Amino acid sequence: MNRYAKILEFTKNKYTKNTGWLFAERIIRVAVNFFVTIYLVKYLGPDNFGLLSYALSYVALFTSIASLGLDNLIVRDLVTDPDKKDVVLGTSVYLKLLASGFTIVLLALVLTATREEPFSIFLILVVGSSMVFQSLNIIDFYFQSQLHSRFTVVSQSGSLLFASAIRIALIILKADLIYFAGVVALEALFLSVGLFAFYKKVFPGKLKWNYSSSVAKTLLRQAFPLLLSGIVISVYMKIDQIMVKKMLNNSEAGFYAAAVKVCELWYFIPMAISASLFPAVINARKGGEALFNKRLQQLYDIMVWLSVGIALPLTFFAPQVIHILFGDKYAQASAVLQIYIWSGVATFLGVASSQFLVAENFTKISFYRTLAGMISNLLLNFYLIPRVGIVGAAYATLISYSLATFSIVFFKKTKHQGRMMLRSLFFISLIDYQKKIVERKV
Repeated sequence: MNRYAKILEFTKNKYTKNTGWLFAERIIRVAVNFFVTIYLVKYLGPDNFGLLSYALSYVALFTSIASLGLDNLIVRDLVTDPDKKDVVLGTSVYLKLLASGFTIVLLALVLTATREEPFSIFLILVVGSSMVFQSLNIIDFYFQSQLHSRFTVVSQSGSLLFASAIRIALIILKADLIYFAGVVALEALFLSVGLFAFYKKVFPGKLKWNYSSSVAKTLLRQAFPLLLSGIVISVYMKIDQIMVKKMLNNSEAGFYAAAVKVCELWYFIPMAISASLFPAVINARKGGEALFNKRLQQLYDIMVWLSVGIALPLTFFAPQVIHILFGDKYAQASAVLQIYIWSGVATFLGVASSQFLVAENFTKISFYRTLAGMISNLLLNFYLIPRVGIVGAAYATLISYSLATFSIVFFKKTKHQGRMMLRSLFFISLIDYQKKIVERKV
């Protein structure tokens, strides 16, 4: 084996190990969160769980402001110019600390201006304090750039298990709701401490991070479009839960949030599949446009088959699933689950097509379709929630997610991809495949 081949083999093994660590963390997170959430939802009841979910969703709207859209840029700069590690990390943490402080003040002002209930304000600000601790997550981006994800995985898994143990203990002790909000901030703090400890292990001695105004200006200028995109995505993904609480009540928000938890349980699947298969799809381009489109069609087919395979049984057995997981108190969540679960089809296809948009540098189209989803989600929720309650919010999500995903059919550069996804949605490619098999036998 020559030197070039050895380098390739080393790089391949490094990527494989890194991906393995990331998959392991995702599986642990999904499994632990699933079981802890069941006990938490049962213990809190619809009213308190709805209020906690409302606080989490409210803070999520502002998290993108605290991140400043810097995350991908930090990874990029650390990969392209590792010698500037200290100035990139130092400048980034300084900007993020300032942004998180500003965001918490902004959050408090918005809550006061909208005349939120005092306890809700306190609950939201306790959850929001986690944004300060998340500033140190820039260390995670360094580990990503160096393919050292095992440090991140150990830190994230450790903080998750630590926080989960505290939640179980609080349930046993019959603690008040505010303590569970505090655990959110505590988990973020524990993660930051873990990441920092691993960083100091890799780089012992005095911390050499430093701030550069020129680097800060460059990062902020480049991050501004990403910041806008992040805000749009946050509103798009979380506004339904906020509007349910605002327009109805805490209990209805609890029923809705319980159903959403079951649906979102599956969302790691398209991300894992896209991360695993899309590099092969991109490599297929070397074999020509036809092979590239064939591989993409197969990816879309897989996404549809999996999402429909999840949605069908949950539609028929939603009442039983809700009863087993959360008990009779959450019976009203079953109607939401039967509708909301079908938005997973658009979500699965959306994740796959987003990979294509990024690979082809169609970032503007990606932003426009998310913006279309956000606007339609807001308008549909305003119209449907007062008329049909939480079921209306589920229909709003289904329609807006579908509109956003398939809106690429209206853009000249991506309309072919939209048609390919529609072929998958209506199982046309599967029917064509079956026809070819029959023709071969004949």
